[in-house]
Amino acid sequence: MADVNRGNRPLSPHLQIYRPQLTSMSSIMVRMTGLALFAVAPLVVWWLLAAATSDSSFAAIDGFLRSWFGDLLLLGATWALWYHTLGRLRHVIWDFGYCLDVPTSEKMGIGMFVAATVLTLLTIVIT
Repeated sequence: MADVNRGNRPLSPHLQIYRPQLTSMSSIMVRMTGLALFAVAPLVVWWLLAAATSDSSFAAIDGFLRSWFGDLLLLGATWALWYHTLGRLRHVIWDFGYCLDVPTSEKMGIGMFVAATVLTLLTIVIT
């Protein structure tokens, strides 16, 4: 058996010296937006079921979703949907072996934030 001195080796990457990269942060954001969309999806299902059942049920959930808080929630969900979609598209591009170098990956990470915001604003204007 090899003589390995495990007691004196530093942990890697150590949390005190690790600096998050843009690509790792954008990847974490893709996961967070996926969870956020999973949390908002029951509201959409509730809205559709209420529309199919009764006018009073629909008025309740529709009133909530058309309030300032509902508008803010749906705005965030729209941005999350665009960001998550662009993140998945970025991973498809990576799966094909393109844009894997660090500078291009960082530009794609910044582009995802910008494009998600622009697409969200376009969604608001069009609808």
